[in-house]
Amino acid sequence: MSAHTQTEHHTTLGLDHRKLGFWVFLASECVFFMSLIITFIIYSGRPQEGPTHEVLNIPLTAFNTFVLLTSSLSMVLAVDATRRGDKRQMQLWLLATILMGSFFIGVQVFEYRELMHEGLTLTSNLFGMSFYLLTGFHGAHVTFGILWLIVVFIKSFGDTFGPHNDVPVDIMGLYWHFVDLVWVFLFPIVYLIKW
Repeated sequence: MSAHTQTEHHTTLGLDHRKLGFWVFLASECVFFMSLIITFIIYSGRPQEGPTHEVLNIPLTAFNTFVLLTSSLSMVLAVDATRRGDKRQMQLWLLATILMGSFFIGVQVFEYRELMHEGLTLTSNLFGMSFYLLTGFHGAHVTFGILWLIVVFIKSFGDTFGPHNDVPVDIMGLYWHFVDLVWVFLFPIVYLIKW
């Protein structure tokens, strides 16, 4: 591989411009989620009629949180395997991340169904609206991440990723850690604290 090929994705500081651009994107996503969190806190603190915090299934969501956070470990292992050129391990850990992310979304869908049965809907009150808006956008980000992981997993069967090209998997890992980190903030704010 020529020196030109190795450096074509780097800035003058030696940073890969794809990763730098992705960090800027993640910063904008932080602002987006902060606005949703502030909206949730403001609306949850107002007197409301109908079901609110008391209908949330905290033990189920705590277990679901554990699963999502564990998926961050499997993503780290997938990135590490990519850097080492261990395709089999990379595929194994990517698949584990996909399965755990899918489990998280499946539990969230089950939770939504149960909450709607309890009367907490998008239109039941301000708590319901802000709850579904905040957790729904996070769920959409996780779903997008799962689809992206599936694409990376399929492409991993070729000679696309490895020590020669680990940045795409690394960027996928950054995104996955971001959605996990957002949930680290959302779980206590939404489920554990009564505003």
